[in-house]
Amino acid sequence: MEIQNTELSQIHISTDIYPIYTQINAQNKPQTASEIQAWLVSYLSELLKIDADDIDTSIPFDRYGLDSSTAIGLTGDLEDWIGYKVDPTLLYDYPTIELIVKHLSEEY
Repeated sequence: MEIQNTELSQIHISTDIYPIYTQINAQNKPQTASEIQAWLVSYLSELLKIDADDIDTSIPFDRYGLDSSTAIGLTGDLEDWIGYKVDPTLLYDYPTIELIVKHLSEEY
């Protein structure tokens, strides 16, 4: 008797959004400041459905309308991508892309 789980077979996780960064993380290479910034800009661009060129790295996240649940989601996704534990309050402690990039590139 063969059992098929149709729910699991229908799940598709896309790696098309950040293929370069997925590969870098998979190889356990540390990310540079420019890679971290590019990931954050791309993430916000996709999330907000705006052009990446319209993301100003010096503008606080709350000005982009990010609420606490979105901030936690972004932090979790960043943690998964970067490959190490990130404080859940990261976006509150470092409220701009520039500040997060500076912190992460100096810290790790």
